[in-house]
Amino acid sequence: MEHVLKESQNPKEIHQQTGILIISTIALGIIVGFSSLILSLFLDKVEQFFLSFKESALAPSATMIAGSHRLISVIIGGMLATIIWYILRTKFKPIISINQALKGKQMPWIETIIDVLTQIMFVGTGGSVGRELAPREAGAMLAQRWSNMINKIGLSKINPEDQQLLIAAAAGAGFAGIYIAPITGMFFCVEILLKKITPKTVTISLSMSVISMLIGSLVKGFKPYYLIHDTHFSLMILPFVLIASPIIGLVGVLFRKAFKWAEKFQAKNKQILWQLPLLAVLTGLIAMIFPQIMGNGRALAQLSMNYNHHFFIGILILGAIAKATVTVLTIRAGASGGTLTPSIAIGSALGVLIGLGFNLLGFPLSLSQAALLGAAILLAASQQAPLMALFMIFEVSHLDYSAFLPLGLGVAIAAIISQLFFKGRL
Repeated sequence: MEHVLKESQNPKEIHQQTGILIISTIALGIIVGFSSLILSLFLDKVEQFFLSFKESALAPSATMIAGSHRLISVIIGGMLATIIWYILRTKFKPIISINQALKGKQMPWIETIIDVLTQIMFVGTGGSVGRELAPREAGAMLAQRWSNMINKIGLSKINPEDQQLLIAAAAGAGFAGIYIAPITGMFFCVEILLKKITPKTVTISLSMSVISMLIGSLVKGFKPYYLIHDTHFSLMILPFVLIASPIIGLVGVLFRKAFKWAEKFQAKNKQILWQLPLLAVLTGLIAMIFPQIMGNGRALAQLSMNYNHHFFIGILILGAIAKATVTVLTIRAGASGGTLTPSIAIGSALGVLIGLGFNLLGFPLSLSQAALLGAAILLAASQQAPLMALFMIFEVSHLDYSAFLPLGLGVAIAAIISQLFFKGRL
């Protein structure tokens, strides 16, 4: 009889869990959206205070100030981040990553907030890492706290699988709120974190990302993050895709391996006290003559997309090498930060360089489109996430439907190259 009673209660429990999941999705979409909005405003304030400029697609780097000003900003930001991260990692609870949180480890409240704000400050002063890790970590931590609170109230329990989904969806929503890219946020959740694409995971993550995006747009609006001259793609660019995809895809694989190496051997304890300031000085010295090295790579990507003179060939080559090297070494020296937008920057530069080769051989094509294709290809290979890479470039650049074929083909080839490489077949 007890078995029959439990069976009769199952539908009610299912309805309760579904209701809690829906409420949690809406609530976390709003909470994470405001979290991303606050981080966006904080980044703006840091850039204005240290670099005296307001970042936009038209002005993605602090080129209007003296090189010495950029040097001082990066050094001060690096010193502050070094002190905070050293104290945080040696005197407080260890920082828990999103992947660890998905396995059940608890993200500490205060330590995570300090780490997130330090990442934004470091990028805002010119540190060479992506800013997208911070809002993702904030989202994951908030979702974990929300789930714990619901379970303590006792009205209904969020089961471990749903809690994992909420954490992953909130991480993606954090990204969506910063970059106004809800589909990208959803694919980050289901393709990278959960590695499970089902109606349930897509519905929850996309709904949360859309809500977060709407909150984030209160400050950022719906303007494209990257500007290109021609958003309409011709089929004439397909030969470029077929040749560039394997080349840039292999570079993306090497970039991924370099990041994995940097994370594995990242400076610990007292090592960070001299390694991260040293990298800050190196970044600042390069930034004196090449400001596009600073920050998350938006400036280098936009420079590539605006390419209009052969004089810039050397700049793009050196810029791509410098950005890749400095970003990897910055993470190796102890910094926390993302790798998505640096991947876009390096891929954009490589795309233009290969596109120039086509133009010189008598096959004219849009170099801004070559930059976008290069960005998507390298992003897909380095993250092993073709769908996220495809839709991220679409959303942040506001492309039209004509871009689907070349971008889709490019990321597919890059994904195959990446998979074959890591399975040892190349």
